[in-house]
Amino acid sequence: MLVMEQDIGFNVWCGLDVGKQAHHACALDAAGRRIADKPLPQDQARLEELFTSLLAHGRVLVVVDQPNTIGALPIAVASSMGIQVAYLPGLAMRRIADLHPGNAKTDARDAFIIADAARTMPHTLRRVDLGEETLAELKVLVGFDEDLAAEATRLTNRIRGLLTQIHPALERVLGPKLSTKAGLAVIEHLGGPQGIGKATPSRLLRIITKANPRGAQAFADAIGKALSEQSVVVAGTAAAEQVLPQLAATLRQTLDQRSQLAAQIEKVVDAHPLAPVLTSMPGVGVRTAARILLDVGDAAAFPTAGHLAAYAGLAPVTRRSGTSIRGEFPARSGNKHLKRALFLSSFAALRSDPISRAYYDRKRAQGKKHNAALICLSRRRCDVLYAMLRNQETYRASEPSKQSLAA
Repeated sequence: MLVMEQDIGFNVWCGLDVGKQAHHACALDAAGRRIADKPLPQDQARLEELFTSLLAHGRVLVVVDQPNTIGALPIAVASSMGIQVAYLPGLAMRRIADLHPGNAKTDARDAFIIADAARTMPHTLRRVDLGEETLAELKVLVGFDEDLAAEATRLTNRIRGLLTQIHPALERVLGPKLSTKAGLAVIEHLGGPQGIGKATPSRLLRIITKANPRGAQAFADAIGKALSEQSVVVAGTAAAEQVLPQLAATLRQTLDQRSQLAAQIEKVVDAHPLAPVLTSMPGVGVRTAARILLDVGDAAAFPTAGHLAAYAGLAPVTRRSGTSIRGEFPARSGNKHLKRALFLSSFAALRSDPISRAYYDRKRAQGKKHNAALICLSRRRCDVLYAMLRNQETYRASEPSKQSLAA
C-alpha cells in the first residue's frame, strides 16, 4: 500500500541503492543534510551497524529501490530492528532523477535520489509489508510454478513440432492430448508413429486405459486411423522416435510437479485472510487468487477501481491526434501477469457464472470478437474485485439488469 500521509515524524530518511554484493546508503536529515553516504556489503552485521547509528538521530525510514531478491536482507534487518521500510518504484525513481542536475548514473547518486524523494515526496513511496510471511512464501511458490508452466509449454511445443514434422495426421490426434495422462503415456511408452504402429491394438488400448480408462477405445481408434493416413517415412523419423519418449517423460514429470505445487500454493493461500473473499468470485481459482494477493493485496494502494484496471492493463487507452487518430485502443502496458490471470479467470467464469456469460454474450452481439469481449468482461469483473477487496466481502451474485448488460 502507499505510505500514508499520516506517517510523519521521521527524523532520518535512508535511501538504499541495493545490489547483489553491496549496497550504497545515503541518509538525510530533515534539512536535507547527509548523515551517512557510503557503500556497505550485503551483510547483516554491517547493515545493523548502519541502522543503529541512524537511530541515534531519531525515527528512521529506510527506502529501497528493490523490495525483493537482492533487497530482501536489508528489509529483514530493518524490520527486526523495528524500523519502517518502504520502496520507491523504478519508474518513479527514473522520473524523479530527471529533476536532479546531471546525467551520471552511479550508485551514490541513486541512493541520494531515493532518500531525497522519501524526504520530500512521500506520496511516491510504497510500503513494504513487513512480516507478511504468507506473501513471501507465495512469491517463491508462484515464481517456481510460473517457471514450470513455461517449461511445460516449451516441451509441449517441442513434441508437437516433431510430430508435425514427421506425421501431421498423428499430431492432430496426439497434440491436443499432451496435457492428459493418456496422451503422454502413448508417446512415453511407444514413441512416435513407427513405435506406435508396431504395437498391437490391444497393447495400445491397455496403455491408454491404464492412464485414463475414460474414452480409451475412441482415443485408440483415432490414433489407428491417423496412422493409416500416412505410409511414407519422413527424414528424421528415426531420431524423433528416440527423442519423443524422453520429452514426454520430462513433460509428465513437469506436470506432476505443478500438481504437487498447486497443493502447496493452496495451503498458503488458504492461510491468508483474504482467501475466502477472492475464491468466492466465480472463475478465481488458487493460482489466480495467489497472483491477486501478490500484485493487488487488499487493493489499498489503488484509489479507485479504475486505477486497478489501469495497473492490470485492462483500461482502454484513448489516442487522439487531429483527425488521423481517434478512438480507444487496448492497453499495451500494465502488469502482464495480473492481466493474464484476470483474463483467464473471466474465461473460466463463462461456464460457472450466468452474469458473466450474459455480459459476454451481449458484447459479442455488439460485434466484438472473442478476445475483445473477454477484455470487456475482465474490466467489469475488475470493478467487482476491487469492491470485494475494499469491503472485504465475498462475491454476491445478482440478476443482471438490462442496463448493466448494455454497459
